[in-house]
Order: sequence, then structure tokens, then C-alpha cells
Amino acid sequence: MISSVRADAFVPSGGKSARVVVRKATMRDIAPILNLINGYAARGIMLARTEFEMSEAIRDFSVATLDGELLGCGALHFYSPTIAEIRSLAVYEHAKTLGVGRKLVESLVAEATQYELHAVFAFTYVVEFFNKVGFEVVERGALPLKAWKDCVRCPKFQQCDEIAVLRILRPEDWADAQPQPWGTAMITPTEELIQIPTPRK
Repeated sequence: MISSVRADAFVPSGGKSARVVVRKATMRDIAPILNLINGYAARGIMLARTEFEMSEAIRDFSVATLDGELLGCGALHFYSPTIAEIRSLAVYEHAKTLGVGRKLVESLVAEATQYELHAVFAFTYVVEFFNKVGFEVVERGALPLKAWKDCVRCPKFQQCDEIAVLRILRPEDWADAQPQPWGTAMITPTEELIQIPTPRK
């Protein structure tokens, strides 16, 4: 779920933006990441995370800092050898004019490129922001069914109003390696229990 980045977060302001550093997260970052994510979760914007969940997923995360202060975070979660999700993208309100969201997404896309992934996707409320960083709106059926395994914990699952967006990184390979349609894909018994929600009108 990505909803805590403003559409105008693409535009940096002043000299502070140049000092924002994006790096891979460490165990020391777990507490400040939880403070950020769970602050938005308390407002119903993101899914809450526990310390245990963050410890398991910390290798997926990157953080943006300014003079040692954590301003934002985001994660790259792999679903197959060809595709990954940009998730848990969050930026503090006071940092949303520093281009932090853009820097995080660009860093995560660069990481996906290093792993030779064919595409990355996200679920978001701020489509305009993702359009500016090279993503396009896609039908949910174009994404792996596994992408919904965490969504079942969301209170909005059956009335989901997030939009799926996709950025193709290797067009020459993507056409031959797209996820199979849900109707023909081989799915696990657990996945059979997932009822895909209909987007709310």
C-alpha cells in the first residue's frame, strides 16, 4: 500500500533536497520505520507493521535520511524472478516537498534493475506521482495473484480503492514473461482462498 506520498512530492525544494541520502535499511532503522508506518496506519492510510514483521522484511527496505534524521522509507518485495512490488512507501509530512518520495522510488527501481527484473508494480492512491516516475495504470489481473497475500489483512480489502501501477524495466523480455492470467495460472491452495476485491467505484 502506497498512499503517504503527495503528487507534488516529485518536485524538490531548496538546498535540503540535495542533502537527502537514500540507503539500505539496517536493524537500527526498525524503530523509526515503525514509527513512520504505524503513524499512517493509525489514520487508516497504511497497514500496521510489527517489530517481528519488520525484522523479517528489513532487507527489502531502503530509507531516506537528512543529517541522520529518517524522512521516509520504501521496500522492494520480490514476487518472481521477473517482477517485484514497491511497497510501504511513506514520507513524513514535513519532508514531502524535498523530493524524498521520488528519490526512494528511483533508488528502488535502480535496485530492481540491478537484479535484472523485468518490471515493478505498486498499489497506490497517488497515481499522478507514479506517472511522473515512469509508471502506468494497469488492470489488477496483469499482476501476480501472490501480490494480494498481504492485502487480505487490510480492512479495506473488499472495498479496495487503490490503483495498480506498473513500470516495465526490460520491454524486450516483458512481452515473453508476463504473469499468467489468473484464470490459467497455477495457484497454490492458499491462493485459492483469496477472493480478489472489486475496485470501489
